[in-house]
Amino acid sequence: MDAMASHALTVGFDLDMTLIDSRPGIAAAFRALSAETGAFIDTDLVVSRLGPPLEQEIAHWFPAADVAAIAHRYRAIYPTYAIAPSLAMPGARESVEAIRALGGRTMVVTAKYEPNAKLHLAHLGIEPDVIVGDLWAEAKAEALREHGASVYVGDHTGDVRGARAANAFSVGVTTGPCDEAELRAAGADVILTSLTEFPAWLDAYTATR
Repeated sequence: MDAMASHALTVGFDLDMTLIDSRPGIAAAFRALSAETGAFIDTDLVVSRLGPPLEQEIAHWFPAADVAAIAHRYRAIYPTYAIAPSLAMPGARESVEAIRALGGRTMVVTAKYEPNAKLHLAHLGIEPDVIVGDLWAEAKAEALREHGASVYVGDHTGDVRGARAANAFSVGVTTGPCDEAELRAAGADVILTSLTEFPAWLDAYTATR
């Protein structure tokens, strides 16, 4: 564990549908990809199941042999179409600030391509101490352990699995595709309806540590 991991409180967050509502942006990027390639893509379906790596979604709409190239093209056009329409989730900024107010550190661990994740956060003025992309589910534990995260917040069962793999406290938020029952079944320690509830929860959590 490096020096950065020695802080008493480090909290990790997922990105899509946890810190940001990227549905409008992702839909716009997929519409552009559809127009460019001529392939039919149901963007409403796409944005209803955000979380897993991009290649898994691309594979629903393109032949297996084309997935890698199409994913590369999507990531290239993504900044043009997806950054501006995507908004911060309610309570996102306040949650980051609540951690800072306690002297803690924040990190984002996401399956999204890291340069595009950084563009989203910069555009919205959300400034975590660490941003790590291209990690999904249990693989997220690599970054969480490296930086000593004791809490990980996410909206998907894959986020819960990542937290559990890192022995971090798992906070589920029901702002994404997974409901409370699914998050609990995956092993979430606590469920919030949105990040607007996070600062108060954090106060209670840190008071009892």
